[in-house]
Amino acid sequence: MRALGYFIGTFAVALILGIGSAWFMIERGSRLTTERFGPWQSWLSEGNPNADPYTRAHLARSGRLPLTSTVARYFVARTDDGGRGLSSGCEYSIVGSALNARWWSLAVYDEYGSLIANPSNRYSFNSEEAIRRADGTFRVNLSRQARPENWLPGGAGPDRDLVLLLRVYGSRDTDINGIGQVPPDRLPKIRRVRCE
Repeated sequence: MRALGYFIGTFAVALILGIGSAWFMIERGSRLTTERFGPWQSWLSEGNPNADPYTRAHLARSGRLPLTSTVARYFVARTDDGGRGLSSGCEYSIVGSALNARWWSLAVYDEYGSLIANPSNRYSFNSEEAIRRADGTFRVNLSRQARPENWLPGGAGPDRDLVLLLRVYGSRDTDINGIGQVPPDRLPKIRRVRCE
């Protein structure tokens, strides 16, 4: 009877560890599948037909259909520069400089990947429409209330987790595999201004 108990216990622990590690690899990735730069994360072989199983599972779960990483790079942020989760109950200042690419966009989603309903119907900014300062930098204000410069609405209602998605198309710098490179210092900084 004791042997049966050990077998069941070992099986339960193995099952929990297996499912837990698979979930972590699909949701967050590892150094083998992703690159991290501060709050930003990018899956290396996103959109590649020869992608590893974890990247494929991640994309299937997210529902996105990305272009290959030789054409576009996608960077996701779920936290600010201080490591605190992005929340609709807080206001953020997202400051960036020119990216060495043909085009980019910055969009905000809820934690489930859905657009956030708002009366201004504003969901993103891109390289063609973002207001820039004299030095070429831009600032996007993410908050519930309208703000000057570029404003992304965080949505009304109860607080919810937010996700920022930076898409960079036609990066002019590539590695030996043709994957677009974005220097980490060029990725926008995400600073929490205040919380309600």
